[in-house]
Amino acid sequence: MEVIYSRACGVDVHKRFIVAVICFSDSAKPKYIHKRFSTFNNQLIKFRNWLIENDCQNVCMESTGKYYIPVYNALEGFISNVVVANPKWVKAIKGEKDDNKDAKWIADLFKLGLVRSSFIPEKDIRILRELTRYLFKLINTRSSEKNRFQNALTVGNCKVDMVFTDTFGKSASSIVNLILSDDDYTDEDILSKVHGRCKASPEDILSAVDGTNLNPHQKARINIVKKHMEYIDSLLDEIQLHINEMVAGYENYIQLLCTIPGINRKSAIIIISEIGIDMSQWSSHRKLTSWAGLAPGCNESAGKKKSVKISRAGVYLKPCLVQVAHAAVKDKKCEYYADKFNRISKRRGKKRAIIAVARKILIAVYHILKTGEIFNPSDMADIETTQKQRIEYIKNNLKNAYNQLSRTGLSEEEIINILLRKSSDSPYLE
Repeated sequence: MEVIYSRACGVDVHKRFIVAVICFSDSAKPKYIHKRFSTFNNQLIKFRNWLIENDCQNVCMESTGKYYIPVYNALEGFISNVVVANPKWVKAIKGEKDDNKDAKWIADLFKLGLVRSSFIPEKDIRILRELTRYLFKLINTRSSEKNRFQNALTVGNCKVDMVFTDTFGKSASSIVNLILSDDDYTDEDILSKVHGRCKASPEDILSAVDGTNLNPHQKARINIVKKHMEYIDSLLDEIQLHINEMVAGYENYIQLLCTIPGINRKSAIIIISEIGIDMSQWSSHRKLTSWAGLAPGCNESAGKKKSVKISRAGVYLKPCLVQVAHAAVKDKKCEYYADKFNRISKRRGKKRAIIAVARKILIAVYHILKTGEIFNPSDMADIETTQKQRIEYIKNNLKNAYNQLSRTGLSEEEIINILLRKSSDSPYLE
């Protein structure tokens, strides 16, 4: 096989140390040099200098948890070609495995161009991604705490969730606070906490609260959960401030993405934090949709397709795009994706149709970020203009053409003969 990189370095990354092997393929018989470094920052700088001394600008490592990130940070900006590979592409053969052999195997695969590079965005995008993913985790934690809070009330025979739409709304929160307090209360006290616009009847509200049985320890637990939720809310506000500061330089891209139906500012920020703004990382939109886990799978053997399921990739991006797809198909201002959804759902079902719409939205994101143009698909006119409107448009054009021909002195029979002759010449007429 052809050698792509005459000097290539394979790195086996661990928590406490790394093992690096440089392969020199200048001659017929390759030459290898091994060296081991600690993962402390000063040792990683020595590793970088060692690569520069040996004139090696091509480095490949496997993405081992988070341990590869300090190594990548040390090499970024100093080594021209740093490839982080999925471990399944550089997996060594069983029985022939140790640290030096693993690094040598990575170097041998890499020099022949057999290792696929994982997507690593620029540093600002990586930092923004850390914030948005932490925001996502905190939102999930708050949802868990809300469920725990509501379950604790249900265990204590407090059925406020049955009469109020939102257990954490103004009326429900006031009643729950009164119940959790150590003061005695009457039915009038309960009803005084209800907002004037509440649709629930006073009888249902009193029935939901009647029979509440919470001992002091249960009340203390509910108050702890409540304090935790308030603390999480404060953290969410703080993280959102940092995110807003970081995306100040990407406002133009956010506004472009917001032209796509279903995408708002929050979802646009999440999309940018996951894929960045440089679309040259992918050779086509198909590579991007496959990376995001939205492209149909390919599992074929003996001429039989065994499965076309989507992959499990895109743990953070895929849920965001699916949520955007649900909003897009319900958008009344632009029914472009609603029409796509209705057509696909008739054949493949609603779940597959939502995934297909999410994939189409990601393709639109790819082209918008690549070209800098607003959302304006080529088949938008077919969606916005109904068949009845198109027929009326053609009728008007036909009337105008008839009037223009009649003004030239042609008779009605001559005009009809012209139309019939033109129709017979049409390649679409059998």
